[in-house]
This record gives sequence, structure tokens and C-alpha cells, in this order.
Amino acid sequence: MGIDLGTANTLIYVSGKGIVLQKPSVVAINQDDKTPLAVGESAKKMLGRTPKNVRVVRPLRNGVVADVEAAEQMLRLFIREVNDGKKPLFAPRIIIGVPSGVTGLERRAVIEAATQAGAGDVKLLDQSIAAAIGAGLPVVDPTGNMIVDIGGGTTEVAVLSLEGNVLSESLRVAV
Repeated sequence: MGIDLGTANTLIYVSGKGIVLQKPSVVAINQDDKTPLAVGESAKKMLGRTPKNVRVVRPLRNGVVADVEAAEQMLRLFIREVNDGKKPLFAPRIIIGVPSGVTGLERRAVIEAATQAGAGDVKLLDQSIAAAIGAGLPVVDPTGNMIVDIGGGTTEVAVLSLEGNVLSESLRVAV
């Protein structure tokens, strides 16, 4: 399972099925018992329209997890939705795209959120490499490929060659 955990939207790709989920990265949480009430589009509609005991949050800021608990609940609900409302029989292997400029602490926050959401094996992949693969660029060839990935929280600019970043910059500015 591949997850593009974005500041504005989250996409989930399942091998053999394609993109199976594309929803806003928003979750509504009942503050009394810490249970999620809504996720995605329905939670986004609640922004600014909830009573005091309901917190609507965007768990990612500038392309990284800012609220681990909310991100974990959002991911859990998204994974359950991809599995037709059921808890997965086996913990899924997940690859998550992260900006190239994230710190070690931010990487651990993403891994922790995904693990707590029910993932078995979690791997992180630079978003610029994921974008290049998705665009069909020859990332394994010894040629330079430049990619600019403009997201909701970050803009990734990278030069790729031989399956890696030759030079990359993650700007915490976006659309």
C-alpha cells in the first residue's frame, strides 16, 4: 500500500487496484472520549462549525505530521475504509512519501502514526522520487531528471539520477 500523506489531501494506492482513496487530510475528534467522529470530506465540512467538545484538525502541517495522535486516527480510518470498513486481516506493508527535508524526529512521527494505525512494515520514500516514478521518469538511468512537486504544504525540487537524489530542496511553501 502506498500513501501520499499530504498537508491538504491523502491518497492511498493499492497494488493491482490503483488509487483507491483520495480525501482531504482532516479528522474530527470527540474530545470527551478521544474517538474519531469523521474523516476526510465530512470532517472538512465540520471545520469551524463544531461544539467545544469536537476538535477538527489537519494533522499535517508543511508536509509533516504535526499531531501524531490525530494523524494515527486519520490513517486508521482511511486504512479501514480501503478495506471496506473492516480491520485488515494482516497488517499491511506501507510506503509513505515524505518531503526530502524532514528531520529524524518528523520521520519517526510518520512511522509511529502509521504503526499505531495498524501498519505492519512502514517504509519512507522521498516524495520527489515517488513523484518521478509516478510520472514515468527513468529514475534508474544515469541521466539527470529534474522534478518539481508542488503540494498543499511543501514544494519539492529535486534532481534525480541512478535511483537517488543528486540534489533536493524541500520548501515549506506551497499552494
